[in-house]
Amino acid sequence: MPSSRYPSRVRNEGGAVQPVEKRGRKQVVKLEESGSDVEEDMKPDVALDDVEVIKHSGTVRRPSLRSSTRIATLASRQSLKQEVSESPSPQRVRKRVKIAAKVSVKEKKVKVNEKSSKQAKGDVVADKLKVVTTIVKVDSEGEDKNGRTDDPVEVVEKVNIPGTDKLAQLLAERTSLSDALQVKATIRIFNFMYLEAIQEEDKRASELLMKIGESGTGKRPSKRPDLKAVSKMIELKATLNSEKQVGAIPGVSVGQQFLSRAEMVIIGLHSHWLNGIDYIGVAKGRMPDVELPIAVSIVMSGGYEDDVDNSEDMVYTGQGGNDLLSTRRQIKDQKMEKGNLALKNSMKCRLPVRVIRGHADKMSYTGKVYTYDGLYEVYGHWAEKGISGFTVFKYKLRRLPGQPVLTSKQVHFARGKAPDNVSELRGLVCKDISNGQERIPVPASNTVDDPPVPPTDYTYITKTVVPDDIARPPPSKGCSCRGACTEEKDCACARKNGMSFPYVFNHGGRLVKPMDVVFECGPGCGCGPECLNRTSQVGLQYRLEVYKTVSKGWACRSWDFIPAGAPICEYFGTLRRNDENLESMLDNSYIFELDLLQTMQGMEGRQKRFGDVMPELSDEDDLMMQDAPAYVLDAGKNGSVSRFLNHSCEPNVFIQCVLSHHNDVTMPRIVMFAADNIHPLEELCYDYGYAMDSVVRDGTVVEMACHCGAASCRKRMY
Repeated sequence: MPSSRYPSRVRNEGGAVQPVEKRGRKQVVKLEESGSDVEEDMKPDVALDDVEVIKHSGTVRRPSLRSSTRIATLASRQSLKQEVSESPSPQRVRKRVKIAAKVSVKEKKVKVNEKSSKQAKGDVVADKLKVVTTIVKVDSEGEDKNGRTDDPVEVVEKVNIPGTDKLAQLLAERTSLSDALQVKATIRIFNFMYLEAIQEEDKRASELLMKIGESGTGKRPSKRPDLKAVSKMIELKATLNSEKQVGAIPGVSVGQQFLSRAEMVIIGLHSHWLNGIDYIGVAKGRMPDVELPIAVSIVMSGGYEDDVDNSEDMVYTGQGGNDLLSTRRQIKDQKMEKGNLALKNSMKCRLPVRVIRGHADKMSYTGKVYTYDGLYEVYGHWAEKGISGFTVFKYKLRRLPGQPVLTSKQVHFARGKAPDNVSELRGLVCKDISNGQERIPVPASNTVDDPPVPPTDYTYITKTVVPDDIARPPPSKGCSCRGACTEEKDCACARKNGMSFPYVFNHGGRLVKPMDVVFECGPGCGCGPECLNRTSQVGLQYRLEVYKTVSKGWACRSWDFIPAGAPICEYFGTLRRNDENLESMLDNSYIFELDLLQTMQGMEGRQKRFGDVMPELSDEDDLMMQDAPAYVLDAGKNGSVSRFLNHSCEPNVFIQCVLSHHNDVTMPRIVMFAADNIHPLEELCYDYGYAMDSVVRDGTVVEMACHCGAASCRKRMY
């Protein structure tokens, strides 16, 4: 299901294999016959819950389509030929999966594979991974020896030891990126670790609370998953700019925003999660011509009652003597040491200081958003009695000229403001393109066309259309939990996900990390709609808007902040076999291939993901283990808001395959998740996954220009 980056192939009349014009998850772009006009269509989000598999024999051929393989990767693609050569052989892949499928329904075994490599000096991570795979013996009635009636599935329990191969891969890819993309990739890795830390901290806190309840005494546990994630990244040498430096940080632009101090710590913008002044201390051999300590950055967030901020000029109160974690009032005199002395020395040496301003924001898990406002110089300092009567040090800072315009004014967060309601939307052409089918209206605006018109020529749907000639897979039996699934060891769906739940309850539910496939609870489960393991089935949780662009056609953005890992929408369309009506598919830019099986095996260079769970495969499935997916979703005539998401070379959305109503890997649901923290009015985009020169028409390579506008734009979609 993940978006592949390689073209599908079909045979021409002469029998030669030749790439065609549709590819990946959904065919994202239309080629007009004129050749000069290019219309870029939005990407759809597919949801296939209740679909059945049809037996196919022989090889399925299909046009080049969009797919779900790419995890919003930031690395540039290499040549198609090189990528294919590095991927496993399709024949070997099919054989390997076939064997796994047979074992999974025959006998019970326990396999323990330990892979460890000594960490060389300077290595990024120490690879150590312990995987315990339990293959449950299931009889014809679906019962194992212990009497459980859950669906047969390989259960993979991955011990969470720092330094997995996937993390090493992400860190290796990061080194080839530009400075800005390295910053983005590092924050993305932090988000994965932060969400994992939430899981770990929730478990730890629950265990402690149970002990407190049994004993009647004890201190309630505190949870700081953000600091846990920072510690893990430091341990794995996954942070950026670990050596403190004066001046701008490569890849961090003026106006860039962060949701926590932890994010600033892991990229080296401000290296302390609590102190307002970050500085280079006295260190032998470091900056021999400078009087140390030297300040490198300050955070201005209203923590001190004596601060005065007028944006271009500011008066900053030194550190110390403040009850930061409680009343935020000065409770004792400050001393000329550490950060206070560092600011004084910065003035003497005329060295710039980075200034970050914090602003209240209820959507951030810290309650604040931090904005980097550029470099300032310290041009004055003195001591005085503060408001509370204690001695405080004051520093006057002035913004250096020649920098981009400030995005912060008077410690107020100023940015493009999303409308409060539909009536305020400029260029409104439709109040709700879903016609009331979504739980939240989806308005459309058009300030480009004259006269302005709404999107047309499609029917809005909130459920995939399955033709009568395609049989639906048998429903999965699911778990026997009641209310909400909470115990991983007792939940059949958690076992399918490798003995853990894929989501954490944060901002309405967030996916911890991209996986080959996520098994959610469904109609066959005993739990109710409040279960966290049904997160992607809730429907729209954020206010989305479809709007017309100048160069990319229709696009989609959110009026709300969307945290990394949150579900955005699902790709709906008409389910079609990949080998039917081939010619009609060639001019349809909304075809999305269901290539979950191919992605899990890394076929044709598809990007493999976290997790080692292998779903149950039937003999019929084995017959279809070919280069091309068996089914596609066609959102050309029937689709949802997901069909309006555009391509980007620097995507902020990734595609996740989900199984909830059945276990058929050839018909997963396609759900779009936030790859990064997405701020209001940012366009929602994912990587369509085309390979260069992969689209051929009448023997000629067809090129499609990319208008995503990203700094690392490849200039061509294919």
